[in-house]
Amino acid sequence: MCGIFGYIGSKPNASQIIFEGLKTLEYRGYDSWGIAIQKQESIRQAQDVSRIKNKGRIEIEKQVGKLPAKLFNSKFSTLNSQLGIGHTRWATHGGVTVPNSHPHLDCTDQIAVLHNGIIENYHGIKEKLIQDGHKFKSETDTEIIPHLLENYVLNKKMSLLDAMRKTFNQLNGLNAIVAINTNSSEIVAAKNGSPLIVGVGKDELFLASDSAGILPHTKKVIFMKDNEMVRLGSSVELFSLLDGKALKPEIETVSWDIEQAVRGKYKHFMLKEINEQPLIIETIAKSYTNKIVELATIIKKAKGTFFIGSGTAFHACLAGTYLFSNIAKHHVNTAPASEFNYLEDFLTPNSLIIPLSQSGETIDVVEPLNHAKKKGSTIMSIVNVLGSTIYRMGDHKLLLGAGPEKAVASTKAYIAKIAILIMLSYALADKLDEAKRLLLQTVKEIDRLIKQPSLTQIKKVAKFLSSKEHIYVIGRGGAYATALEGALKIKEVSYIHTEGLPGGELKHGTIALIDKGTPCIVLAPNDETHDAIISNATEIKARGGVIVGISSKKSPVFDQWIEVKDLGSPLITHVVPFQLLAYYLAVIKKLDPDKPRNLAKSVTVK
Repeated sequence: MCGIFGYIGSKPNASQIIFEGLKTLEYRGYDSWGIAIQKQESIRQAQDVSRIKNKGRIEIEKQVGKLPAKLFNSKFSTLNSQLGIGHTRWATHGGVTVPNSHPHLDCTDQIAVLHNGIIENYHGIKEKLIQDGHKFKSETDTEIIPHLLENYVLNKKMSLLDAMRKTFNQLNGLNAIVAINTNSSEIVAAKNGSPLIVGVGKDELFLASDSAGILPHTKKVIFMKDNEMVRLGSSVELFSLLDGKALKPEIETVSWDIEQAVRGKYKHFMLKEINEQPLIIETIAKSYTNKIVELATIIKKAKGTFFIGSGTAFHACLAGTYLFSNIAKHHVNTAPASEFNYLEDFLTPNSLIIPLSQSGETIDVVEPLNHAKKKGSTIMSIVNVLGSTIYRMGDHKLLLGAGPEKAVASTKAYIAKIAILIMLSYALADKLDEAKRLLLQTVKEIDRLIKQPSLTQIKKVAKFLSSKEHIYVIGRGGAYATALEGALKIKEVSYIHTEGLPGGELKHGTIALIDKGTPCIVLAPNDETHDAIISNATEIKARGGVIVGISSKKSPVFDQWIEVKDLGSPLITHVVPFQLLAYYLAVIKKLDPDKPRNLAKSVTVK
């Protein structure tokens, strides 16, 4: 979940490059940040950046909170260096304090370490290190790593690479570790579970948690696989963590453009990404036919199909079950990925698992996929990030094509998932042309929703909701999945308790919470669920609730109304008002919609 960035090359401003790299990765964690650079006595002129030894010291700066706008307040602003590493933290072990921030040092201040993940057996290792005389300054699990490296590098005279292998293989859990030291100009890293990507530029190399950090510098990347370690010096050297043997790096080209990863004219990434949705849907409708037909054929042959995802992705999975039932008359099962381990007993070699993920690194998805692979099941990965763990695990793969999603609360990746599920369900029913027509209609309606006068009404509703402590969202059928997703968007970025539930479940408990002035958002598409959900809204209003309707026509029961025309798919169009409501609620409350508290974009720890 943390953001990792490293640089080694011919440029003398490593600290500035690392700082800017961390800014692009801050959505992965923003409790605190830190940078370590190897400060040389003189600027290196040699092309072989690993040739200079025993010439420097490690300088560190760590601060609590988000990264500042510029580095000029830092002591690093005047330091020259061609090598360094940086980290943005999402706290797991220990509070949000400067000592707990990364990088962490060994007892001699000669080794600096970054870490993403959780070391499950760190207690016992820490106790042994303390007995051996090591001094600890933090509450983190990470700090055992530099002390272990110290034992091997300084006491046993191992290379940093060999020490990394010995150290990493002592640790239980899914981790990514990066280290530098003062005795050699190199960056050494290893991973199992948590993502790491190498960027290959001209006379410079980069290391990052995902490709968004590398895009400003190069599109040439190496996606590190599990149980691999890398040494970055004058070149990239890849090795197996299992036996230490050298591996051949596979350089790939990322198709994303840097323009997709910057805010441009928008104040926040969330608003930018909401506005990018029409083009994403149009591209899927016009360009995905061959791949959709291929995947639909595989689904038809499977004996048991299962959607899994986490958070927003699970809501897309749930929407998919309704689509496959209603459109294709095809049964699929779904479950939150974190629960799928407890439902795996019925998997067989004939089963098909379809994981949905934006990052492609979500550990709650990766873990059950590993179990499914052991049972011989087929995996069809639908993800947004080329080369990600879930992408590589897939026997069949489909990229969402949403481009970099920088806001923590997912918007355009969710819409892309729903568009693809619509295409798949209609392809199963041999009606793919109808799906394309619906999606192109959907594009027109979203274009209307994200402009005036629709925005005026959405902002009006947001202002009304901004003073509330509780909001309820109800829907039936596929709109139930939208109710869950809409509630999640609001609570993620505005911190208002919001609960989504099926309209029919309201009177089985939750209606006890309704009193005078309680707002309830009612999803009322003009389909077979309309009359029943309006009846549920009437029950709420009779108890003093205030009804906000999202529908193509205004019902007398609505106190406020956001018009969504019956064009295209309600599963897409009805979620857009929630995205905008969440965004404007955050703005009204002076919150950062891109970086909600306690959340990170890529959940790579349990």
